[in-house]
Amino acid sequence: MSMFEDIPVGIGIIYEGERIRGKEMQVELGGPREPYKFELVQARKLDEIEDGSIKIVGKDLPELEVGQNYPFGMLIEVAGKEIEKDLEGVIERRIHEYANFIEGFMHLNQRYDIQIRLSKKSYDRGFNTFNLLGEVLKRLYKSEMPFIEKIQITFMMDPAAVKEWYEKAMKIYDARDARARGMTDDDVDVFYGCSLCQSFAPTHLCVITPQRYANCGAISWFDGRATAKIDPKGPVFEIPKGKKIDDLKGEYEGVNQVIREKSLGEIERVTLYTAFGYPHTSCGCFEGVAFYIPEVDGFGVVQRNFKGDTVNGLSFVTISDLTAGGRQVDGFHGLSIEYMRSPRFLQADGGWNRVVWMPAEVRERIKEFLPQEIIPKIPTENDVKNLEELKEFLKQKDHPIVKTWVEATVVEVGKGEEITVPTLEMPGEMMPIQGIPSGFGFKIILKNAKIRAEKMIIKAEKR
Repeated sequence: MSMFEDIPVGIGIIYEGERIRGKEMQVELGGPREPYKFELVQARKLDEIEDGSIKIVGKDLPELEVGQNYPFGMLIEVAGKEIEKDLEGVIERRIHEYANFIEGFMHLNQRYDIQIRLSKKSYDRGFNTFNLLGEVLKRLYKSEMPFIEKIQITFMMDPAAVKEWYEKAMKIYDARDARARGMTDDDVDVFYGCSLCQSFAPTHLCVITPQRYANCGAISWFDGRATAKIDPKGPVFEIPKGKKIDDLKGEYEGVNQVIREKSLGEIERVTLYTAFGYPHTSCGCFEGVAFYIPEVDGFGVVQRNFKGDTVNGLSFVTISDLTAGGRQVDGFHGLSIEYMRSPRFLQADGGWNRVVWMPAEVRERIKEFLPQEIIPKIPTENDVKNLEELKEFLKQKDHPIVKTWVEATVVEVGKGEEITVPTLEMPGEMMPIQGIPSGFGFKIILKNAKIRAEKMIIKAEKR
């Protein structure tokens, strides 16, 4: 007898990656329009929880208006002799996988960024209460993670309860993130890989090091170590570092080998600390993105819940679409908030001296980890609205990037006269062109140039 025969919809890996559009959804829980949403796992002692208990604080699914979104919280409490605090983040991340096993149920992201949709079709077939969602989750957890001896789940729909627990959860997330600070990649012999998002991004693999969190922000090096020990055949596993190829860019033979295997040869190399050449792939669950702004030769950074357009006129949704799906796209770098606190953040690209714009909320969250002299020189959405204002701000504040800008020399060309000008070249790995998605062009900008010529001919040459 199947453990899910009493569940009115299909349960299985075949439903992973299912997308539910707005017109198809019965309801949305969390999502970008809701400031308060979270999912949290807490380790408890065996005598502190009631095994199998499912609680609903607030309204159940039939009481929610069709097509609307709501604040939402999920608290999962687990206990077992082998369970330790280091496992909380890993158990928490499995919510994403297990929830997507449900037919007509879409779960995106993690922690405080969750977006969940239930389809009208599955609701009409009888998947119409949080009790059923709780049953599926607890059975999958007990089956897939047998070290969980007891589990109880609380769903929160009451706005006051969601807000209260959201604030608690944020403090818990921050405390978890702080554990690996101070460690370096050189202190360990192995990194960890996470393939949890391959149902949405088949060629993506997160490489987790002491100085580079998983893109989703939910799994640290310590979390990886704990789960690989408990579940060695699971989606989080050891990656032997192997020989170091490039310390500045963060490239290792062992990492490249595993990347090739897990992407079936699609991705051959990954450099962990640069957005050019062979940047770390992105899934779609990342907390934020660093994006190259060629007009100023710097990077902007934007997080998932940022509303409106960034300084170059693109929204987070557009920017995330450019880099998600497991692709390597030069100039785009999916990342976690914790990675921005790392001293190796974009290390090969100039680090914080190369960052020229970020939302005020992100700057406030990480300001104690930034070089203090750079903070007033990085504008936010409150300081500049477009690229022209950005350039002026950077000049006025004497941002380090301004010193790299070169004034062009005026070249006088007489009628009928031919001249040879120096060719401006960049190494292939530094050109932010490779991987431009279909439908997007690129611009060649001559900054502050004055050219007088009767005509200009651009020819392609074979090397």
